Amino acid sequence: MRAGVKKLVMNKALDLGAMSFNKEGGVINWFPGHMAAATRAIRSRLKVADLVIDVRDSRIPLSSANQDLQPQLVGKRRVVALNKKDLANPNIMHNWMDYFESQNQVCLPINSHSKSSVQKLLELVEFKLKEAISREPTLLVMVIGVPNVGKSALINSIHRIASERFPVQDRIKRATVGPLPGVTQDIAGFKIAHHPSIYVLDTPGVLVPSIPDIETGLKLALAGSVKDSVVGEERIAQYLLAVLNTRGTPLHWRHLNSSRSEKNHDHLDKPDYDIKNLRPPNRRPPSVSPVLYIEGILTEVQRALYTSLNEFNGNVKEENNLENLIEEQFELLQKAFKIPHKASEARLMVSKKLLTLFRTGKLGPFILDDVPDNGTSPAP
Repeated sequence: MRAGVKKLVMNKALDLGAMSFNKEGGVINWFPGHMAAATRAIRSRLKVADLVIDVRDSRIPLSSANQDLQPQLVGKRRVVALNKKDLANPNIMHNWMDYFESQNQVCLPINSHSKSSVQKLLELVEFKLKEAISREPTLLVMVIGVPNVGKSALINSIHRIASERFPVQDRIKRATVGPLPGVTQDIAGFKIAHHPSIYVLDTPGVLVPSIPDIETGLKLALAGSVKDSVVGEERIAQYLLAVLNTRGTPLHWRHLNSSRSEKNHDHLDKPDYDIKNLRPPNRRPPSVSPVLYIEGILTEVQRALYTSLNEFNGNVKEENNLENLIEEQFELLQKAFKIPHKASEARLMVSKKLLTLFRTGKLGPFILDDVPDNGTSPAP
């Protein structure tokens, strides 16, 4: 964690005590009861799974892992699917691929909305299961993931591919799927292969994220795995600005303003956040297209962040200096987003719009987690 960010997230301005983090880590206590029930059901299903697809957010390859399930995954065939690869920095992604390979973990960056990407994942799954074919006539694959990593989108894509391969889906019948020998159960799933039959289980619910420290919680919130209302949009936006400033990201935007109109706007595949939130209703001139209007707003945002950081005389590694810079940027962003000066919830509106730009990839591709150094604890 960069020094300036570390001090800021521990500062009272970003006090996350309301989130009830455990000092020793572990789950947080504000998730609904149905999530805890789903986690128990997933643990039970894991016992019968021949392979697990561990879906994570490419922007937070470690922070989006569910730590509590890791002991149960030891020794089990697993593919780590780094979803939303279109939102992750491709220049850093290969370092993460090398890291997972060094940990003897199979990893594949994917886009759950892309049919070809999901097909590559299924081909890898079938390849990994070949060694089990001689022992089991029916093989079961389980998909797990914390909220908003794209697990549901991936399962829906798998379902569509399965329906194309096998229009009439068989019910899964497998002996000894329970703890007692000779027990047969029906399990809902999609057939993706024949000889042997391979089914992807319809996994119940979503997992509760594990949050060992405050910054991991902020990363999960920034990526959308923790509800904004729990942490607070302003706190998440403060953290985003701290990350951008300490990384010097806005300094790379000095040349983007003139070339923005030349970029391809179709590189995102069904983003999780609605870009329409950036447009105030009935305020856009009728002659301006929605895309051009949003791109104009983006240019103003980039210019504001670039100018403020470029002209900043302080040290972003120092907590107070970084806080002052962020306060100045909030004021500049209010103008960039064309939010009325006296709006009672101006900071909240700025925060929501800035988060939308980040989550839809408009601010560029990012990976928030740092690749662990050699010799650190094994990857989850």
